[in-house]
This record gives sequence, C-alpha cells and structure tokens, in this order.
Amino acid sequence: MPKIRTDINWKSLIVGAAISAAIVIFASKGYDLLYGFTAIGLLYVGYEAKNLKYGAILGAIASTPIIILLLQGTLGEMSGFYITDLGILIMSLSIILVGMVIGVVGAWIKQSREKAKIEYKKQQKSGKNKNKKQKSTTKNIPKN
Repeated sequence: MPKIRTDINWKSLIVGAAISAAIVIFASKGYDLLYGFTAIGLLYVGYEAKNLKYGAILGAIASTPIIILLLQGTLGEMSGFYITDLGILIMSLSIILVGMVIGVVGAWIKQSREKAKIEYKKQQKSGKNKNKKQKSTTKNIPKN
C-alpha cells in the first residue's frame, strides 16, 4: 500500500490549486484573457506528481477550488440548463476531467524531461569517450 503522506507533494498541490483559483478570481474581474492561464497551477501540480496516475488524481483534486468558485458565481451567473442539478453536476465533472487531463500533461512533461536528461548525459559520455579514443588512436599511428 502506498504511503500517501510521502508520495504526494503537498506543497505543490496547495500552491498549484491556489494559483489556479487566484487566476480565475483575477480573470473574473474583467480580464477574460487570464482564464486560459488557469492551467498553469494544474500543470505545476502534475509536474510535481510522482507518475501519470498521481498526476491525474492530483490534477482532479487541485481543480476543486475552481468548482467552488463556479458554484459561488465567480465564473459568471449560470442560467438555463446549468441551474439544474444535472447541469451543475455536468459542469463540475467537466472541470474535474479537464483538471485530470492537465495534471496528466504536467506529469508527462516531467517524464519526458527526465528521459531527455538521461539521453543527453548518455550522448555527452559517449561523445567524450569517442574524442578520447580518436586522439589516442591517432597518436599511436606511425608516420611513414
């Protein structure tokens, strides 16, 4: 059984959720362009996650403050179908789903970066060894 207390980076979860919620609050004051940057906090949460599964779970958890802001009316007044219980449920689930996807993207970015670092180190090592071998073989070749 995994140890949840040590597997989760609690600092990144809290900070990422707060960043996303703060950007939503600022965007609701009339700066609609900022809504697109809400994903920054969720990407951070996913990036600091242990693996893709944790990225999805933590992304969903970090998106819950956005749901609270939706229910408070910060994202705008809901009307029509979205006033009903089913409409609110669909909106909440869609926010959680988007949070999960963004969390997975953050975790995937981290995995890709780690793989790229390993490949870069392999290339550096093989490149250094090739230069040393070439220099040593050229010195030992007798000149005619």
